[in-house]
Amino acid sequence: MKIDGNAIRPGNVIEHNGRLWRAVKTQHVKPGKGGAFLQVELKDIRDGTKLNERFRSSETIERVRLEQKDYQFLFADGEDYTFMDQETYDQITLNVDLVGEEQAKFLQDGMVVTIESFEEEPISVMLPDTVVMEVVEADAVVKGQTASSSYKPAVVDNGVRVMVPPYIETGTKIVVNTADATFVERFKG
Repeated sequence: MKIDGNAIRPGNVIEHNGRLWRAVKTQHVKPGKGGAFLQVELKDIRDGTKLNERFRSSETIERVRLEQKDYQFLFADGEDYTFMDQETYDQITLNVDLVGEEQAKFLQDGMVVTIESFEEEPISVMLPDTVVMEVVEADAVVKGQTASSSYKPAVVDNGVRVMVPPYIETGTKIVVNTADATFVERFKG
């Protein structure tokens, strides 16, 4: 699907220089001299390299539609992760490089993820925005610290360190953002 160079939005996948790129950031620039352009930070879908590119509105860019399908996480075997198609029950095994090392830490048995494919080839795995984790280790609260200003380090059951408010103790279930491993709220379940 062809789009104008100034119509690229963050999250769009485009074909540029024979490769697939995901737009990370976009910024419209109107210099004092010359025409306006869109400054786009691109990230290669397959190897993660970054590229800053300028697109003018007169240029046409090929926007790529990715097929998105829900899969259920089954198990991990070393650096390989196995998922099952929820409609056909076919299994697919992806390497940690494709899943992402930081994301892989948040995979839980039975978790439903979205796998994006281009021409039948899986290119990315999207986890739910948040997951519920249990705090297995939390520092004691230091007297005099106020709840509003200071967070303390805690370790959740997958080994990831998360900064949490002082009232969170060991054994508490919390909601964690999978994108940046940050505390969202205490789990209300």
